[in-house]
Amino acid sequence: MQEEFAQQWKRVEEMLTERFGKKPNMEAILFLIGIQELGHMKKKFTKEQKQDLMHVATCTLLSQSGYFELEGYDKDGWPHFKEAQPVPKMNMMEQERFLQEHIIAYFDDLEGR
Repeated sequence: MQEEFAQQWKRVEEMLTERFGKKPNMEAILFLIGIQELGHMKKKFTKEQKQDLMHVATCTLLSQSGYFELEGYDKDGWPHFKEAQPVPKMNMMEQERFLQEHIIAYFDDLEGR
């Protein structure tokens, strides 16, 4: 089980490395997912917008498991979510693994579209 997860995560990292030229960290992956979900790219995002994009990514990822629901979009096209159920309490290692599992599922779903 652990080895299968490691292979799946490596596949995501390799795909992103190939596309962007370097291995992304978790923040970069969340930022990229946020941009994907926003649906439009700007040349430059403010620090606050970058944080908002990572929040959009996290909510999008956790909506796969029913923790968040999309409420709608604001006038600027930004998605807004509401919490559907509390996310379980986890330590940092568990949180990272939890997010990685959701990221793997996200990219698997994108490939299937």
